[in-house]
Amino acid sequence: MLDSIYIAATGIGAQQTRIDAISNDVANVNTTAYKMQRANFEDVFYRRAAQRSGDSAPLALPAPVGLGVAVSGTQTIFTPGSLTQTNNPLDLAISGNGFFEVQMSDGATAYTRLGSLGLDEKGELVTQGGDPLKVRFVVPSTATAVQVAANGQVTANVAGQANPVVLGTLELANFVNPEGLTPLGSGLYAATNDSGPAFQAVPGQEGMGTLSQGYLESSNVDLTSELVSLTLAQQAYQLSSRVLQVSDDILSTITNFRRS
Repeated sequence: MLDSIYIAATGIGAQQTRIDAISNDVANVNTTAYKMQRANFEDVFYRRAAQRSGDSAPLALPAPVGLGVAVSGTQTIFTPGSLTQTNNPLDLAISGNGFFEVQMSDGATAYTRLGSLGLDEKGELVTQGGDPLKVRFVVPSTATAVQVAANGQVTANVAGQANPVVLGTLELANFVNPEGLTPLGSGLYAATNDSGPAFQAVPGQEGMGTLSQGYLESSNVDLTSELVSLTLAQQAYQLSSRVLQVSDDILSTITNFRRS
């Protein structure tokens, strides 16, 4: 009886985590480059229990008995979102695999698919949070008609130059297992042992996606699917709550019976 209470409690906790993840996805359905989250579960340890096939039959081989569920982790789903045109020359969307590498203020490297970029006082490309891209070059203050090609090459018209000047080439990073990245917030992710180390390449090569200038990637959350998942999670939560209530009622009945 105590096992049923414990199993129901683990189910309630697991489904609450699932509901929280889905609710966060729904809240970010319109967040640029947001990637939906999925809560993953695993069985709690097993206890071996003996079974009888009949009153006079010998004990059968021990059978495993599960003792509930636990949250093994939250997985980020990196399916691509649709592209939205902004006509801002410093807005860049990745069509395919890859991440922009960002140099954080503490020296660490973060990764993002949010290509809403700007220029700092030095003329370097930075994220919305003011962190520069790891591949650094300067866009002169006199530069006009900045162009970013699909392969990452950045050119601009510069005063005194008859032809567009190549300012630099953007690179992308990717991982063997991108789902192993840890979210840092604001569209940034950190590498982990599960993701493996980053490898770099220019857009369009070695499996990397290409760049689309004047576009941003939309959230990959499908609102209809999320609402269906939320309904199922709420039903599972209620079922676990019902199991807990019934187990408590039975335990109370047994306790009262003993007292009488």
